[in-house]
Amino acid sequence: MLAAESSRDNFVDLDVSVEWWIGLAIAVVAMLGFDLYRHRGDHEPTARSAAIESTGWVACGLAFGIVVLIGFGGDAFGEYISGYLIEKSLSVDNVFVWSILFSSMAVPLRYQHRVLFWGIFGALTLRLLFILIGSALIERFSIVLVGFGVFLVFTGLRVIRHREDEGEDASAAGLGLLRRIMPVSDEYDGHKFLTMRNGVRTATPLLAALVVVEVTDVIFAVDSVPAVLAVSNEPYLVFASNAFAILGLRAMYFLLADARRRFHYLSHALGGILVFVGLKMAASEWYHLDTYVSLAVILVILIAAIVLSERITRRQARQ
Repeated sequence: MLAAESSRDNFVDLDVSVEWWIGLAIAVVAMLGFDLYRHRGDHEPTARSAAIESTGWVACGLAFGIVVLIGFGGDAFGEYISGYLIEKSLSVDNVFVWSILFSSMAVPLRYQHRVLFWGIFGALTLRLLFILIGSALIERFSIVLVGFGVFLVFTGLRVIRHREDEGEDASAAGLGLLRRIMPVSDEYDGHKFLTMRNGVRTATPLLAALVVVEVTDVIFAVDSVPAVLAVSNEPYLVFASNAFAILGLRAMYFLLADARRRFHYLSHALGGILVFVGLKMAASEWYHLDTYVSLAVILVILIAAIVLSERITRRQARQ
């Protein structure tokens, strides 16, 4: 068992061996492989199957939390769960943006899982890079914490204002980027990302959608990675919480994509969480808020948003 001790900024400082990283990598690859095998055919997911899969992915994330608790102790467990909850919460907004993108690009429902699978695969690699860079900067220059915190506060205020057309700018940017590299066809060729048109290798609309999904993930990673770094400076815990949170995004998408209007106050809650963790991060050089207190605040914000959203939904239904 590996022990955790307090670092100079009161976050846990773990001596994570290579075996732990290998074990995490094997777990992530195994779950990706299982998901790819399960959805090897082009079929349209049902709400019931999406609900079952979402429950399974959450169970996997919580189960890994138990592994962290046994291997590293209660403080590390608190940081992992806080990071997992933050990333999972912020991912809901990502889901809604994907819904807008797929609708505007007219991607058939039966092909959307394939796009999201490879999008998540790229997101995992991107998140690991962001986390390693962010952790190294914080370790070397503590003032970076203040900069990240201020950035998150402004991002949170922007999210609270939440535009209905959010995602359209990323769609235009992604398509423009792909068209600079190669021609893009207006026609699908099954679930292929590349096809031949008049002897020329051409991108299908699915590859265009994949590029757009990756562009949006870069945008969201810039917000979510610093947010998780606000509750943990340990790269292993930050990446694990990110990985297990976004692995279930595909199932969450098919479950919540059409529920955007139902969760009226969700964007306000997500913005509030970003503002809270931003303030916590900016003030961490002078004052450390206990991890479990942070976790409680995040839970209260989310529960309040869900309860208020349900109330306004029922009121609108009666009217």
